[in-house]
Amino acid sequence: MALMHPTRNFPSGRFRCFRTVFIAHAAILMCVSARAANETVTLIDAVMRSDFAYQRLARLCDTFGPRFCGTTNMEAALDWILAQMKKDGLENVHGEEVMVPHWVRGAESAELLAPRARRLPMLGLGGSIATPPEGITAEVLVVKSFADLTERASEASNKIVLFNVPFTSYGETVAIRTRGAVEAARVGAVASLIRSVTPFSMQSPHTGSMSYNVAVRKIPHAAITVEDAAMMQRMQDRGEKIVVRLNMSAATLPDVPSSNIVAEITGREKPEEIVLVSGHIDSWDVGQGAMDDGGGAISAWEAVRIMHELGLRPRRTVRVVLWTNEENGLAGARGYERLHQGEMARHVLAIESDRGTFQPEGFSFVGSDEARKIIQTLAEPLGQIGAAKIFNAGSEADVGFLQRDNVPTMALVDDETKYFWYHHSDGDTMDKLDPHELSACAAAMAAMAWQVADAPEALPRAEDRKQH
Repeated sequence: MALMHPTRNFPSGRFRCFRTVFIAHAAILMCVSARAANETVTLIDAVMRSDFAYQRLARLCDTFGPRFCGTTNMEAALDWILAQMKKDGLENVHGEEVMVPHWVRGAESAELLAPRARRLPMLGLGGSIATPPEGITAEVLVVKSFADLTERASEASNKIVLFNVPFTSYGETVAIRTRGAVEAARVGAVASLIRSVTPFSMQSPHTGSMSYNVAVRKIPHAAITVEDAAMMQRMQDRGEKIVVRLNMSAATLPDVPSSNIVAEITGREKPEEIVLVSGHIDSWDVGQGAMDDGGGAISAWEAVRIMHELGLRPRRTVRVVLWTNEENGLAGARGYERLHQGEMARHVLAIESDRGTFQPEGFSFVGSDEARKIIQTLAEPLGQIGAAKIFNAGSEADVGFLQRDNVPTMALVDDETKYFWYHHSDGDTMDKLDPHELSACAAAMAAMAWQVADAPEALPRAEDRKQH
């Protein structure tokens, strides 16, 4: 259970002191207007005194469940979001249609037949093909890495290869999930299994995207639990013969339509310039998609909703985008970049939250050195909620497409200690989130978006340096 933090209701004396110091400091900065400095604190205070974002996320998750592209859950959730945004009074509320992949999990199972009988909790990996109707029954070869597989390639023919690779970092370990089927097929395996990409498990398999190579035969690909992968490693180390039966009826169907959801507060002076806040609204087909990335999407939405509720209208337009299809294709981000190509030069900043919504620590930033200095100053008021750090940690996948057009990007960074415990699993449910921490994430996004949108000048781009 997440710990509550003592900053939920600011002590009045401490808060007034913070407001005075911050406004005095910000008034001497050309990048921040006095009005924006004052309203930044008001925004943080308003969001932190409410659990509106948590209650809205709970309604979304409990009503619609997981929101995988191609499902009625997803499309019903999008319709609900559009209706709620209009009730909020946001402007230019609409969906922007894109075609998305449609992979269906179907019935699936895995069973250990030898050296003893056991049902194995498993999840097929997104994009996998099916097994034959009768399933695949084969001996298992356990390997610890791609290099280990190469060394034992002569043993892999007609076997199920199990990659028992412990979690180090997501960026490193996820390669087993994405490339495992290809590498196993290269050496003659009939199917491949992976130890779920997670540092912690209670017999919980984790799904996620995988890929094939057109030059390599396709084989079924699935994830089992950390515990069962470790058990089969021990069995093999003792010289025991391991046999597994795998059944999967997964199918990839023709692409189907879905939508990015867009809403705005139109800028009062420079409406053509855009500060974008975002999160992806789709999830995998397990759990509730509460932290990945319902919480991020709701935080971005709440950032804009609270500005409207307080009657704040910045110089520039603040646009919230809830991306579709981040999980298995990024069709939403690709579609947005194509549709809005003509206004990319007017996107001042694009922010995304997709690292969970636990206690926020700050933002990562990708952009010019001049812009980074400004962002570091704008982050100062977020120290009150522990979110004032600016990291060099790249951007998120969706706004990463806007970087190709030289748009500065930011990603909300929070305490990821437990993020990969629940990521892409049935454990990604509302009970893992804390109302105060979710409010803090929304407050951080609201404060940063507001300051950049209301600043007298746009953030300088790297290309601007080259022109002068």
